Amino acid sequence: MRLPFISAENSIPELMKRVNNPNVAAADPMSIIKRAVPSDLPMQITEIIPRIKDGGAFVKFSHPEGTSPKELEGRLKDALKQEPIRPWFNPLRRVRTFLVKGTPWIEDLYRIPSSRLKVEFVPTSPGEQAVELSQEQLYTLFRRYGKLADIIPQPQDSKVVPRYALLQFSRLRHAIMARNCMHGFNASSADGGGSAGTLLRLAYERKSKPHWIRDWLLSHPRLTIPAIAAVVATITVAVFDPIRTFFIKAHVEHSFDLKDSQIYRWFKRQANDIFTFKHREVEDAGLQALWDDRKGNIEQIQTWLMETADTFIVVQGPRGSGKRELVLDQALKDRKNTLLIDCKPIQEARGDSSTIFAAALEVGYRPVFSWMNSISSMIDLAAQGTIGTKTGFSETLDTQLQKIWQNTATALKQIALEDRKKDDRDAALGDDEYLDAHPEKRPVVVIDNFLHKNQESSLVYDKISEWAASLTTANVAHVIFLTHDVSFSKSLSKALPDRVFRLVSLGDCTPSVAKKFVITHLDADADDVLSGEKRLRPSQLRDDLGELDESVEALGGRLTDLEFLARRMKSGETPKKAVRQIIEQSASEILKMYLLDVDKNQRSWTSEQAWFLVTQLSKSEALRYNEVLLSDTFKSNGESVLQSLEQAELITINSVNGRPHSIKPGKPVYSAAFRALTEDHVLKARLDLATFAQLTRLESAGIEKYEAELGLLGSLPGRGKGVEARVGWLLEKLRVAQDKVERYERESNRMKKVLQAEY
Repeated sequence: MRLPFISAENSIPELMKRVNNPNVAAADPMSIIKRAVPSDLPMQITEIIPRIKDGGAFVKFSHPEGTSPKELEGRLKDALKQEPIRPWFNPLRRVRTFLVKGTPWIEDLYRIPSSRLKVEFVPTSPGEQAVELSQEQLYTLFRRYGKLADIIPQPQDSKVVPRYALLQFSRLRHAIMARNCMHGFNASSADGGGSAGTLLRLAYERKSKPHWIRDWLLSHPRLTIPAIAAVVATITVAVFDPIRTFFIKAHVEHSFDLKDSQIYRWFKRQANDIFTFKHREVEDAGLQALWDDRKGNIEQIQTWLMETADTFIVVQGPRGSGKRELVLDQALKDRKNTLLIDCKPIQEARGDSSTIFAAALEVGYRPVFSWMNSISSMIDLAAQGTIGTKTGFSETLDTQLQKIWQNTATALKQIALEDRKKDDRDAALGDDEYLDAHPEKRPVVVIDNFLHKNQESSLVYDKISEWAASLTTANVAHVIFLTHDVSFSKSLSKALPDRVFRLVSLGDCTPSVAKKFVITHLDADADDVLSGEKRLRPSQLRDDLGELDESVEALGGRLTDLEFLARRMKSGETPKKAVRQIIEQSASEILKMYLLDVDKNQRSWTSEQAWFLVTQLSKSEALRYNEVLLSDTFKSNGESVLQSLEQAELITINSVNGRPHSIKPGKPVYSAAFRALTEDHVLKARLDLATFAQLTRLESAGIEKYEAELGLLGSLPGRGKGVEARVGWLLEKLRVAQDKVERYERESNRMKKVLQAEY
């Protein structure tokens, strides 16, 4: 057999001869044995039995009479010493040979050789008695095969039969040689085996017990459980973190967004002739009037995004003022890498697992094993009861959120550096210097509904603001906060205490813009009507459009209310009727949320306090903040009550120079709703009666204190000038309080008559 392109001398048989060289390779036993046995040795090899597992071979031979096997063994050993045969993989080891004294057991069992041998002492025939050899006798028999490290006899009190001893060799090859040569050896009386002889049965003995690793792990939980936790954490970071970073990048870059794909755009172009998409066109046309009015705010945000400033951009305005549309649809419409984080579902999630899942969903963090948090907590609790310490399996909500934000920051930095090339003119700059020099490359993070229901828990907002601060200070991304809370600076200043925030304040539309907004909505979804030679728009065909100015003035400039008005007008209602319906609906909401169904355990205000603000704001557009605090209704915890009512959107507190200045209705339509509520005589009488009853209780409590102190002063033996002055002051306070109680009683009686006379 020959190989192509190979000469005759390099044929396969010739190559095998070179490989089959004992000097350079682990060749077959036949070649090694033929080379090891000298030609002048009077012996003839009859059979070779290889033992691959033991790394040697049995050699059967015949010899002439007059030559003993022991003599042949000695001459063969001398020949191997003079011309040693060494394998190429271990040049320090040479081939050794020994005469087999016992009866070898040639087996193919799965028994791995070991440096420890177990020598069992069994009788030569049934009924005979075996003798246990001493350590000295065992040493004499087995030392010739190699150095013995130890001889361990069977304990005297052991009941195990047959009796045995353990031989520990210093090397594995010595134990293999001894086992193959001495297995089945019959120890005579001269060797210490007794008169009947003792048969030696050898077997490999494992140094360690089976499953010792498993047993050790189970018996040392204080070490193994934390180690397993560390290994799991390492695997999680090494395997799942790159996957999560990839999905976050895809979420920010909108890689899997169907609307950005070429196929979707093609189908949309083809379907434009068949289907109409007027709903979105109506919204865009209606908002265009608002964007024209707020063009300065849009350009200001776009300018800030092109500058290098490690601070936040905050867009503050009441709910329904168009903050989200202003930023996402206008200021960021030409930017691809934008990340929107809505705090509302994160804050409203119930339980740690739901909060983690909601936060992960906002940034595209997947895979997320939020359910593992509960299982890990149970494992940690069980381990703490078992070993007395925590294992570290479970992680707090703080730690889990930190992991999500950290992965998101890594993905955002990779996105910011994606367009960087080695041949750029600023390739020598570091990553931080590059991002500082190119603010237009940074992605934009928009955090919506910031401080939504922050009175329940501030953990989520604290972690988000700290993470946002790290993004801006490291020049990784621009951060824009959208919030309705006027006290946002308190929370953000904790994360960036030495920065001045860039603020865009959004209010309600002016009457002219509000009117244009409604008219644009009316004209957007209908075709022009031909009237004579002119085409008239739907708004020009309405004869009730003159009522729109008065209706818009009553409704205010809140976008959600204006859109609601436009929809009602398109359904056929007149402006006045639509506004009247909106006002009635708002009045019902106020009545239900703030006045009648007030649970004192869940809300920090009383219906009397809310009714006081309703009655006062129905008379004037704004109230003095400090004047409200001085009223009898807000004597106790007045500021906290007003803040709670602002969070509930009943009122809006305006600030000047950082201090509360005035109080206005939470929505413009609330002014008309407040007037509608106060014009209901029965409702006003009922709530006023409850208010007078509360004020009467407060004054009666004061009167009791004044009377108790007067009684104490009257019991004094002597009265000085100080006592007389105090008595006079108390009497004046008592008179004023009594006058108030009498006035409250008269008003209460009048309210009762109204309730008794009217339905």
